[in-house]
Amino acid sequence: MTAANEKPASTAPTAQKKQRRPRRSGPRIDGSGGRDARRLAMLILEVLGGARTPTQAAQALGVSTARYYALESRALGGLLSACEPRGRGPRKSADKQIASLQRKVEQLERECARRQSLVRLSQRTLGVSPSKPAKNKPGSKRRPKRATVRALRAAAQLGLPQGDGDVTES
Repeated sequence: MTAANEKPASTAPTAQKKQRRPRRSGPRIDGSGGRDARRLAMLILEVLGGARTPTQAAQALGVSTARYYALESRALGGLLSACEPRGRGPRKSADKQIASLQRKVEQLERECARRQSLVRLSQRTLGVSPSKPAKNKPGSKRRPKRATVRALRAAAQLGLPQGDGDVTES
């Protein structure tokens, strides 16, 4: 036999049949929720489906019938809120909003520092002395504070006589 008559070795892997997963009947439920929560949900669904009575479900849970009805009401409220349409796009959480605001504050602080340095540089270039903040705003009725020595003020509050300063111990 010649090389021309031989079939080339196949480089492609042999096609394998895809294995199908067995179909599940009913909805898929994620693994969240504890054992007790899953049991409660199962019992509530059985009552709503007509497989049990509320009294039987309450006995299985070990609670009163009134407590069972309260639990069922809370579960149905959760179902209703879960059925509300969700907003499109990413949801805004408090943590994301805080992080966004912190980034904005840092950006504004950098911009403020940059502008302050530009003002100082332009003042130096023009030979203008930096302005000093006014002690009192023009037109304010506040009078300036008098300088007082803190120690004298504290002594006056204590009621000590302001004599010659001699302090004697008893």
